[in-house]
Amino acid sequence: MSESAAGATYTLHQYPEKLVVASLPAGSDIPAWAESATLFSISATATETTIVCAGRSVPKKVRHEGPFTAFAVEGPLDFALTGVLHALLAPLAEAEISVFAVSTYPTDWILVPTERAAAAAEEWRRRGHTVTPAPVAATRKS
Repeated sequence: MSESAAGATYTLHQYPEKLVVASLPAGSDIPAWAESATLFSISATATETTIVCAGRSVPKKVRHEGPFTAFAVEGPLDFALTGVLHALLAPLAEAEISVFAVSTYPTDWILVPTERAAAAAEEWRRRGHTVTPAPVAATRKS
């Protein structure tokens, strides 16, 4: 039985790094310029490969969009929960703020054009959601 997110409020963490969404031909290897980032994601289908990565080294000749600011929904989110993205994307749609959404195992990520990040955060706050700076990642020890 799924659990509804209707009326729920969420905490979103805003990350400072500027990301891009790049399009590559189907079957492409991960290029060296696709630097790891706050969010590093590869989606591949029979017809294309999409990479979300740091924008700092993407060659101009590569088809890409950005920069984007990433917001992560504080999780982990239960897989049975329904309506999370609807609750978070509806206010942005009403404000005509475009998004690129990515889900990872524990949570959802919402990328908005960097020039609209402050407006997106304000729309969420108006709906009772909390937007905070992203927590500093713990340093990995070798």
